[in-house]
Amino acid sequence: MTIDLRADPIALTAALVDIPSVSKDEAVIADTVAWALREQTEGFEILRHGNTVLARTNRGLPTRVILAGHLDTVPIADNVPGHFVEGENGERLLYGCGSVDMKSGDAVFLHLAATVAEPVHDLTLIFYDCEEIAAEFNGLGRIERELPEWLDGDLAILGEPSGGWVEAGCQGTLRARITTAGVRAHSARAWLGDNAIHRLAPVLERMAAYRAREVDIDGCVYREGLSAVRISGGVAGNVVPDAAEVDVNFRFAPDRTLDEATEHVRAVFDGLDIHFERTDGAPGALPGLSAPAAKDLIRIVHAHGSGGVRAKYGWTDVSRFAARGIPAVNFGPGDPNLAHKRDEHLPVTQITQVTAMLRSYLTGDNR
Repeated sequence: MTIDLRADPIALTAALVDIPSVSKDEAVIADTVAWALREQTEGFEILRHGNTVLARTNRGLPTRVILAGHLDTVPIADNVPGHFVEGENGERLLYGCGSVDMKSGDAVFLHLAATVAEPVHDLTLIFYDCEEIAAEFNGLGRIERELPEWLDGDLAILGEPSGGWVEAGCQGTLRARITTAGVRAHSARAWLGDNAIHRLAPVLERMAAYRAREVDIDGCVYREGLSAVRISGGVAGNVVPDAAEVDVNFRFAPDRTLDEATEHVRAVFDGLDIHFERTDGAPGALPGLSAPAAKDLIRIVHAHGSGGVRAKYGWTDVSRFAARGIPAVNFGPGDPNLAHKRDEHLPVTQITQVTAMLRSYLTGDNR
């Protein structure tokens, strides 16, 4: 399978969408990207590390910009291969799994790597695996542990869908499991048991009554959220269950640490007879908009008049760069509200616009 990095990035996006790459099944797309970078770009050191593909220039330029995007998608929902549709207003739309999150962003980065001959920054490109699943599998996390020098730079741009806006920082995320215990009994003699599912009722009531806060940081408003995302329990149709559990997800503003967020969630359920366990988590990232490299990008986005600056509600891997003291932003085509949906799609004009803005940024054309 081959792709043409010099082709219109709209066509390149469509080609990437047509390569299935659900998390943990990225070998084919990683092979394709690695081959294309080796055959169609010049001046890059290229490295394959598992199903992550890395490339960088070493021109001795005063600044280094990192362009990073994940290759994986959520499970396919009858939406691969992709297809084009003309919208109601005549706008051309590209539908398909990963079209928004985030093969359009990957396509922009790949196209620029092949077509920007004289960048004003040294470039590092990272196309990584397993972003859509638990943090322990994240390919960028693996690079951070095993090849940390590849994450050094003056600004990191994640190609996450942002509709052509600079989405600054990101919220943190944690998952916790709340378990209740009871006493098993025959449902015909339910009074002899203690129903663990019923014991989840006050847990759910507290989440339903929870009022999330909104936090303004550097002019970016982050909105938190606490949600039940999975619930399970039960033994058989005639048994009072002795165990039940609910998984909780908390998205928190970057002014909280992961530990502070964990204690906040734990406190929501204070006084209840439960077992609480944090099962996964990652810290957020502060906006970092004062860095000179970030200011240049923001100036170009404003000059093009297609967007501005706003907070990133979801968690993204900008967090990893922020923890290393590297300013990082999310910037890519596509509406993040359409990510992971069966009808995931984006207007192709956004691919063209983001490509033009990043080309201006990478070549030092600040018009």
